[in-house]
Amino acid sequence: MLARQLNSLGTSSFSATCETHTHEPPTATPFNDSWTGAIIEESTSLASLPGTSANTWTHNRWPPSPRSCIRRLFDFLVMRHAVILNPAATVRIERHQVIEGKTPEIGVESARRLLASLDTSHVVGLRDRAILAVLIYTAARVGAVAELRRGDFYHSADQACLRFTEKGGKSREIPVRHDLQQFIVEYLAAAGLDIADKSSPLFRSAIRRTRHLTQNPITPGDIHRLMKRRLADAGLPTHFSPHSFRVTVITDLLSQSVSLESVQHLAGHADPRTTRLYDRRSRQITRNIVERISV
Repeated sequence: MLARQLNSLGTSSFSATCETHTHEPPTATPFNDSWTGAIIEESTSLASLPGTSANTWTHNRWPPSPRSCIRRLFDFLVMRHAVILNPAATVRIERHQVIEGKTPEIGVESARRLLASLDTSHVVGLRDRAILAVLIYTAARVGAVAELRRGDFYHSADQACLRFTEKGGKSREIPVRHDLQQFIVEYLAAAGLDIADKSSPLFRSAIRRTRHLTQNPITPGDIHRLMKRRLADAGLPTHFSPHSFRVTVITDLLSQSVSLESVQHLAGHADPRTTRLYDRRSRQITRNIVERISV
């Protein structure tokens, strides 16, 4: 919805600028200085759209710039034979290159400390341990973990596996290591889900502080909140999120010289450049360098 609003904003602002310069959009050409000036003026900030800011897009894709909106407008006019050439196609725009993601890395030792701090004397504690362990040992997205069904945890030959439904409806199978398998089995036994229907939720929500589970599936928001609580209980910073585990796992595996292709497959990324955004090894190198400054 915001992308459509921004497209509309860029197009309407361009039309208003053309009207100010007494130019009709169909008469614009790459050689029209007035039109070129109007294009530059279209590079407005996101604050020009009421109720939005750059922070709106922190966990989403970056919004379309006014220049790209205008380029698409003229592409449409060319296809409709309203103009001969797209004058915006030759306008150079600033490229934004991201070399590292913004998700904070929780770190291997902090992740171990978090798991060890959990109270597993009741079913909710066993559930939380199993959920956090799945996030850590599979590098799965929180949405895929929340959507797991009982039938998605199964044995293939002598190996336990989890089947995740990722973004775009893609399905992928991740082998389960032995300690994670034990965590899940203990949770299922305590929750009475050993022989539950395969279509029932694997991880279920809890009834407030009663330490009893409902029949409803846990949501990504529930997982975010339980992680914040568990981080606070363990005395760890609470700015970490379930996505922080993906950063830690990818960085840790790459540090062990695991191939980028293998790590990319585990993370479920279609492009290896996306996997590289999760790599925080350069921060360690930078930290080692600044520690050597003699001042």
